[in-house]
Amino acid sequence: MRTTSAKHLVAAQKMISLPKRLLLVLYGVYAWTTFLVLGSVTLVLLLLAPSLKLRRVVGAQCAKLWLRVAGIPVEFRGADLLPDGPAVIVANHSSYIDGVLLKAVLPSRYAFVIKKEMVKVPFAGLLLRRIGAEFVDRFNRHSGAMDARRLIRTAAGGSSLVFFPEGTFAGRPGLARFHGGAFTIAARAHMPVVPVVIRGARHVLRGGTIWPRPGRVSIQVLCAIEPNPEEPASTHAATLRDQSRAHILQALGEPDLSHDGVAELAAERSLTRGKI
Repeated sequence: MRTTSAKHLVAAQKMISLPKRLLLVLYGVYAWTTFLVLGSVTLVLLLLAPSLKLRRVVGAQCAKLWLRVAGIPVEFRGADLLPDGPAVIVANHSSYIDGVLLKAVLPSRYAFVIKKEMVKVPFAGLLLRRIGAEFVDRFNRHSGAMDARRLIRTAAGGSSLVFFPEGTFAGRPGLARFHGGAFTIAARAHMPVVPVVIRGARHVLRGGTIWPRPGRVSIQVLCAIEPNPEEPASTHAATLRDQSRAHILQALGEPDLSHDGVAELAAERSLTRGKI
């Protein structure tokens, strides 16, 4: 008797969840369709825009438009904490839409540091090049070192950069170890590091799935960590890394994955391959 009741309960739950799943699929199709349409329009505009400054403004406006059309409200807090001059922004990484989110809210002067594999993606690679993204090689040690030196020169020349220092993301909540490239560049270029916290992006589009879902996103800028020219660049980079991560971890409120054996091993392997 109880077994029959349990079966009926499971069947009822499936019937209830079916419309919900159907709605999520329909939303996913809608979100990706609007993304591809707006992305195509954006690419055309970026190909026509003559200056990098204009292309970055166009990219930001198109990112805002897609988030609005897709029904993903974004709360942006702490904009007044962004330095007026050059800076290095470091943010936690939890979703494929993190770059779109930051592009929509940050001033257009910031250049995103992207893994070099994206150059080979026809649509995304061309779009990213047109908005002045900086590409780094994660797997070739020699190329990675050359990319790092190029970024140091770029930063020293007055450009602002955006990094996701975890390097990648997983489906589960938590903050992984930070790679040191962003902080080495900040230390050598004597630039402030600005920690940024992204919440809600994993719910909208988590790792391991192609189906987005509606949800709210919060982006919070934390207080900048000023450079210390008196401290040697190598040790100062480690200080910037540890302080930035501690501030993000505290504000994020998710588990600390730096002691996770799998995450730690993956991070070490990436570092030995010259990952930025």
